[in-house]
Amino acid sequence: MEEATHDELAGIVDLFDALTREELSQALVELAYRRGDDVREGAVADAVDEAVAEYYLLELPADAVDGEIDDAALVVGPVAFPTLPDEGEDLPHILDVPERSVDRATAAEHAAERLRREAATAVDGGDEARVALLADVTYDVEAWGAVELRETRKRLHELVD
Repeated sequence: MEEATHDELAGIVDLFDALTREELSQALVELAYRRGDDVREGAVADAVDEAVAEYYLLELPADAVDGEIDDAALVVGPVAFPTLPDEGEDLPHILDVPERSVDRATAAEHAAERLRREAATAVDGGDEARVALLADVTYDVEAWGAVELRETRKRLHELVD
């Protein structure tokens, strides 16, 4: 199967408000089947991990989601521009996913806390590439949710400036 972009992963998640990793994986398998493709072993997990690392998707604890969910939930992240992959519009009819909703303020707080932790680790480790990415993400998170990341951004810019 052609690799889904991060925005396409976000587009699939956006259809449902929140999905588990297993549900997102099943969605990608279903899309591949409809296209006559195969899903490469480990490709889905790698793509999801990368999308989470780059803030296209956020992983929230199950209790941060309203609705039935037994595992951590993936939700659309602050840098994503959700795009539905070809034939993705059929997924709600194919997958048996209960209704769920995510409180945007709760998601923004989770994103900000994670960003603060990752920023500290990147700065302490001198990881300039990660610092630069996280500095850009601070703007996206602030625009996406009512959170303040000025101090985090300042600390990040001190390393890269």
